[in-house]
Amino acid sequence: MAGRERLGRLGGMPVLARGESRELLLVTAEECHLCEHAHEVLRTLDVDVREIDVDSADAERLASAGIPLAFLPVLTDGDRVIAYGRLSEKRLRKKLGL
Repeated sequence: MAGRERLGRLGGMPVLARGESRELLLVTAEECHLCEHAHEVLRTLDVDVREIDVDSADAERLASAGIPLAFLPVLTDGDRVIAYGRLSEKRLRKKLGL
């Protein structure tokens, strides 16, 4: 699913460690049960993300920039991987400072 999907908001923008605000990207694939789980976790956390299909040009740019996309879904801020695979609500709360 390419394009923007609102999964919630956190004060307008997602918050990362050290108070840095950045757009979060969720790289997913069709018919991916772990990707559906990621949507549920991110909705619970009320976090805003932009979803990117793994086969898109945006995902290709992320991979070229060194973001590994082998284990979907991948939650990234564009510079680093925040989480991948089966997302943990508890770990994400800690990483995102929620």
